[in-house]
Amino acid sequence: MRRIISRTPVRISFFGGGTDYPAYYLRHPGAILGTTIDKYTYININTLSDFFDHKLRISYSKIELIRTLEEIQHPSVRGCLQHKGMFPKIDIHVSADLPAKTGLGSSSSFTVGFLNALYALEGKKIGKQTLAQEACHVEQQVIRENVGSQDQFHAAFGGMNIMEFSASQIRVRPVIISPEKKELFQNHLLVFYTGLTRFASEIVKEQIDKTQSLDNDSYLKRMYEMVFEAEGILSDATPHQMMPELGKLLNEGWSLKKQLSSKISNPTIDAMYQMALQCGAYGGKLCGAGSGGFLALFVPPEAQPNVRAALKDLLEVPVRFENEGSTIIYMKD
Repeated sequence: MRRIISRTPVRISFFGGGTDYPAYYLRHPGAILGTTIDKYTYININTLSDFFDHKLRISYSKIELIRTLEEIQHPSVRGCLQHKGMFPKIDIHVSADLPAKTGLGSSSSFTVGFLNALYALEGKKIGKQTLAQEACHVEQQVIRENVGSQDQFHAAFGGMNIMEFSASQIRVRPVIISPEKKELFQNHLLVFYTGLTRFASEIVKEQIDKTQSLDNDSYLKRMYEMVFEAEGILSDATPHQMMPELGKLLNEGWSLKKQLSSKISNPTIDAMYQMALQCGAYGGKLCGAGSGGFLALFVPPEAQPNVRAALKDLLEVPVRFENEGSTIIYMKD
């Protein structure tokens, strides 16, 4: 019996969200600045012996006992196996540090981690670029989800990166930042769970429709430019200037993001955000597609007690940045 465990991070995207959808970057260049965090999706694969009647067992929020590929309800499991052209006799157990449908790219974290584990099952190591590209193919072409292309690359590569999207390629490069500034960045970042979950694919349908009809182009062009402005701030601003300037830019980005679709925010979220600003936050945004999930805020340390008090009904999630991306953490025959 072979056992494999993959560990794949989720991410927080700060600037450029929306420009990573093919509906936009196949026409205009897109870019993202974001980072993976120390919250993970774990996929445990065990080969099954002939004692079991089922060919495949999948354990996540439900349990599936499968005899044929067509029976699989979990879209990513079905899509990855179709893409790989394989139907091994395995037990798949999924666990995660954070709930799904919350805006941190957990579905793509799963797809990347599952593909990574399937390659390991074959005794193969797959490169990060190829892994991310194959995950994009599975989600966008095989199972036809309304998803962009940043989450898969975040999950595969890990770290704080700038991603550039075009019709010809997707390129990933690390953000150049000093250790002192990176620590300052982490110490200003507060993340709160709104308690609201949603299916990102449903939320972004209106956004994609507006992008395809060119209605969002002016907003997305500005959001693209902000990625490189943020990169300049991280590189050139003094430590004293850096976070206030990034917060101001993040606030502008959140205002623009809300223009992309009527479903991105709601009065409850707007009220939470305004309370945080009134208590001293420099800026913030909802992570992912919007309409729920996690609220990320840039807050100076001296204002953090007041922000926590104002948002006391929300669950705060401590996060740290991570650099590894999807990895195989255990393999045994």
